[in-house]
Amino acid sequence: MIIDLPNTTISQVSKALVKMREENGVVALGRVLTLIISASTGTEEVAIEAANDASREHPMRVLVVCANPDSALEARLDAEIRVGGDAGASEVIILRASGEAASDEQSLVMGLLLPDAPVVTWWPGAAPVVPGRAPLGRIAHRRITDASAQPDPQAALAQLAENYMPGDIDFAWTRLTLWRAQLAAVLDQPPYSPVTSVHVEGSDDSPSTTLLSAWLHSALEAPTAYVLTPGATSHGIHSVRMERSTGAIDLTRSVAGVAVLTQPEQPTHSLALPRRNLRDCLADELRRLDPDELYGQVITVALARLGASQPITTGSAA
Repeated sequence: MIIDLPNTTISQVSKALVKMREENGVVALGRVLTLIISASTGTEEVAIEAANDASREHPMRVLVVCANPDSALEARLDAEIRVGGDAGASEVIILRASGEAASDEQSLVMGLLLPDAPVVTWWPGAAPVVPGRAPLGRIAHRRITDASAQPDPQAALAQLAENYMPGDIDFAWTRLTLWRAQLAAVLDQPPYSPVTSVHVEGSDDSPSTTLLSAWLHSALEAPTAYVLTPGATSHGIHSVRMERSTGAIDLTRSVAGVAVLTQPEQPTHSLALPRRNLRDCLADELRRLDPDELYGQVITVALARLGASQPITTGSAA
């Protein structure tokens, strides 16, 4: 069910929600959180689709804010309410504000937040310089950004590191879950000889490559080099090599979704290692609403140490 509310107010949107609840049995009692999506007009549907899929695991109220504060535009608020099959297991409220009506994003959502429920804010596209101090970031328990969606992902990662506040998280880190799990599982097997050096390769539009290198550098306390290659043909992380006295461990993903693991005196294994989509990343981050302390350590301390010890090299893959 979709209800359009053109040229409306937040008060009228709230009344429409109450009316739907009374007439159609739409309830918010099972919602566990409020997800605020700050997106530009025309890009919101991709984020809404991901939120609808994730809502089947995390029932929630989704507030989509598409604000254009250009003073030359008419002060206007258009709203759209989606429930039922058009909203997954959530209820979606889209707020399209322009002109003076878009000057204060926080006031647009305050009257629609679920009472006594955590708030998560997600910027699927352009993110503020300091998410924790942005109008929609100040009211959130968790703040989700995506450095890979920025024009310069590596510069965006450095900006996130400089302005990090507890509660911040970036999908560049979330996409590393499968890589981190696989590498940790390999090192949990004998022989337990220490890693003497690490070499990571990935595309230059993959901030996950940089974060993985920082995490390995910090966790293994071994010299770490990483190479960023032009991402026109192959995106994401390409390979990880860990050198030990007993031989090298190679985890290489040359085919989309499949990685090859090579170890000394072990058969070669093909592993499922797909790039995680928005739905998977969002559902993963909604499972915990406390600050991710490991991410905070990696993006602030470990990333700085990696940059000081081994500058980024840009060129063709070795």
